[in-house]
Amino acid sequence: MTATPAIEGWFTTGAQPALVGTRCTTCTTVFFPPTAGAGFCRNPACGGEAFEDVELSRHGVIWSYTDAQYQPPPPYVPRAPYEPFALAAVELPEGLVVLGQVADGYGVDDLRVGAEAELVVETLYTDDQGDHTIWRWKPVVEMGAEADG
Repeated sequence: MTATPAIEGWFTTGAQPALVGTRCTTCTTVFFPPTAGAGFCRNPACGGEAFEDVELSRHGVIWSYTDAQYQPPPPYVPRAPYEPFALAAVELPEGLVVLGQVADGYGVDDLRVGAEAELVVETLYTDDQGDHTIWRWKPVVEMGAEADG
């Protein structure tokens, strides 16, 4: 069995996974998800038409969060039985806020606005072809923070 990204081109795998964004070569504005063949810059003040892939920061600050108590519609692939999960909007140093699931084993009780989160890659689902992976946000637990709660 092999492990493959559930969404091709949006993130790297390995020991130091990263989201893959697009940078306009004219104005240097960075976008996520990557701009695949859009032909124009998403920055309305720019007329740029050339782009390059760029790895985004692996760490950011939790901007907001919530939980998904209901099963999202397709193309979401639920676990059987459905398990609620947390979502976090994480602000990266590049100025982007990226929404994503929170890592397995963490929920809204483990999150707080302003806390640090890091990107991890985990299995989303498994089928006959193997594991299909996705990126998620993992809260960075500060030493001693658990004792303060």
